[in-house]
Amino acid sequence: MHFAYPPRKSSNPPPFRPRTSALPTIRGKRLKTIVLTGLAFLTLLWLFQRGGRSRHAPPAYHKPSGNPPVVIVTVFNEGKYGKGYLDMVKENRLKYAEKHGYGTFFVKSSDYDLRGAPVSWATLPAVRHAMTKFPDASYIWYLDQNAFIMNPLLKIEEHVMKPSRLEELMIKDHPVVPPDSIIKTFSHLKGHDVDFVLTQDKDGLSSSSFVVKNGEWAKFFLETWFDPIYRTYNFQKAEQHALEHIVQWHPTILAKLALVPQRILNSYSKEKGGQEYKEGDLAVRLYACGEAGEDTCETESQRFAQWKAAYQDS
Repeated sequence: MHFAYPPRKSSNPPPFRPRTSALPTIRGKRLKTIVLTGLAFLTLLWLFQRGGRSRHAPPAYHKPSGNPPVVIVTVFNEGKYGKGYLDMVKENRLKYAEKHGYGTFFVKSSDYDLRGAPVSWATLPAVRHAMTKFPDASYIWYLDQNAFIMNPLLKIEEHVMKPSRLEELMIKDHPVVPPDSIIKTFSHLKGHDVDFVLTQDKDGLSSSSFVVKNGEWAKFFLETWFDPIYRTYNFQKAEQHALEHIVQWHPTILAKLALVPQRILNSYSKEKGGQEYKEGDLAVRLYACGEAGEDTCETESQRFAQWKAAYQDS
């Protein structure tokens, strides 16, 4: 059976039929007016919101004025040491600060919620706290409660942090973690690039005495170091090993770090731990003094009682 082909289309289609619906048409000047009005409204709305944000926006970066030049931070573990010893440590800091117009910031390790981390982690929020309390300080010097400032004539901003002085002191192209870390301090670093200064002992980086330049980078650095992932990682030496980790794996931190000879900032009372204190050094740390009991630090500190006479003579 055969079916008929469909009819062929006409080569002459009917003319276009005009719209028959009731929808209005927008043409010409009317469309242009609506578009321009909408753009003007959106522009005004953007300007209004931008102006509102500027009134409540955080202030621009605050450059410290240098008053005071340095703030000395020490965290006390009152449950571990006797009151007489801790009072002596405070007196040591206060006399040095008074001589040079520095600030001091003393806190207890229990002042900060460490979420179960070792109390030594309190160092970091304490330094960050000091930066907030002394926004115009140029430098923050953290010094452990087991240390004494021995030479009142040396200033941190000249003896350690002055760029030309750092050029002389910096230990370049040196393993971050001795003796054979493949990550080394930068060989091209200049003194004016440095924001963080510390020393090494025989075991590695020492966080018992360090200086950080007050500013935005320091805030970033301390927040990175104090990250919960590091506090809960259970490093053998807590924040010290955490520091070694981030310095080796974060070039943005290594690029601001300078290692200086240990006796510049952090001499030890015993050669066993590192470079032993010599007369004229800035500070001495009583190496491992608290491990044998709370009285051992006070007893060992008597070996260095000459710091009191040094302040009288200066």
